Amino acid sequence: MTPSHPPADRPGATAGPEAAVSELAPAPTLTIDALGRKCPIPIIMLAERIREVPVGQVVAVLADDPAAETDVPAWCMLKSQEFITSVDLPRDGWAFLVRRSY
Repeated sequence: MTPSHPPADRPGATAGPEAAVSELAPAPTLTIDALGRKCPIPIIMLAERIREVPVGQVVAVLADDPAAETDVPAWCMLKSQEFITSVDLPRDGWAFLVRRSY
């Protein structure tokens, strides 16, 4: 059986942030690209868009600002949303996975 796409470690592979997220955690319903944005923009983007997904679904926030490592989990606690995990992106940054609780 041949893979439908090349593995990320092979030359010419084109695995993007979504591939890194889907291999290690639940597939997000919505991906918010906050790469290159500084604090507090990733949190503002998450707060504005989390209502776009149904309760129980997952949002991925892509961010490379180091402040997001503490800001996203803290926002989840304050807003009673479930912080699932963070996944290192292939280049720089992280994908923060949040499950909508209400």
